[in-house]
Amino acid sequence: MTIPTYPFPDPVVIDATVFIELPAALRRPGVSSYWAEKNRRGQPVDSFIEGPSFDREGNLYFVDIPFGRVFRADPAGEVTQVAEYEGQPNGLKIHADGRIFLADYQNGIMLLDPATGDVTTALGDADTEGFKGCNDLHFGRDGALYFTDQGQTGLQDPSGRVWRWRPESGELSCLIDKVPSPNGLVLDLAEHVLFLAVTRANAVWRLPMAASGRVNKAGLFIQFSGGRAGPDGLALTDQGGVVVCQTGMGLVWIHNALGQPIAVVRSPRGLGTTNCAFGGPEGRTLFITESDSGSILKAELPATLGVSGAPMFAHA
Repeated sequence: MTIPTYPFPDPVVIDATVFIELPAALRRPGVSSYWAEKNRRGQPVDSFIEGPSFDREGNLYFVDIPFGRVFRADPAGEVTQVAEYEGQPNGLKIHADGRIFLADYQNGIMLLDPATGDVTTALGDADTEGFKGCNDLHFGRDGALYFTDQGQTGLQDPSGRVWRWRPESGELSCLIDKVPSPNGLVLDLAEHVLFLAVTRANAVWRLPMAASGRVNKAGLFIQFSGGRAGPDGLALTDQGGVVVCQTGMGLVWIHNALGQPIAVVRSPRGLGTTNCAFGGPEGRTLFITESDSGSILKAELPATLGVSGAPMFAHA
């Protein structure tokens, strides 16, 4: 299909609604956390949710960074706590065999047993060298796990890394190590290109991968501006377009395969649109973590837009 490149129409504006709010019983108002001390100058937060991901049964898992918790929302919106442990889980993805992997800022890559709530270390370091602070993760079709190692990197220290780990063999490769705040990531439909949110550069990068597995000719794909942060979580449409959560602006942008915006979702709550996942019976509903208010939003993409979510490894 030929994509018209110019002139291009304005993106469709979609107003999200609230799917769920984290129940009061699960919030921790006034409770201090190490995460808030370092990231909010000591101002307490009652939660900071992230990492939405659906299992095969339509349950939506998500994490709470400051208090080391994992939650599950059933299709009706009932929220239960699955786990609590000593850590800072930031990203969550589900393996095709049902295992749940967490990108944990303190501990590396963790493994969650959803039946028991047990959380154990899957990958704690790179050959005894500690990670800077893992942020998000994504599975390839072959089961390889791609994850970002963000730490406190930014324009002042552009040394963030992206890793590829093959859990079955243990092979661990650093794909790129000069990124100012690597965050969300997703492979293209052919799995020849890795799209990477680079938060502190307010951009999404395009990382072509050669047959050898190396990243070559990394480049800028989409440049944003403004806001208090930048691109955070990413998703992919079935047409090969990248969905970008622009946290700090309260927006989620849906692009075509060329990176042109075809729709934008607006938050009805705060500006902290941190991450998203496609769900719903036809895969056209976008579920978005809005971390400022502790809410999960949902946005129905109109059929006329012609896009839905690309299949995830969890549903393979």
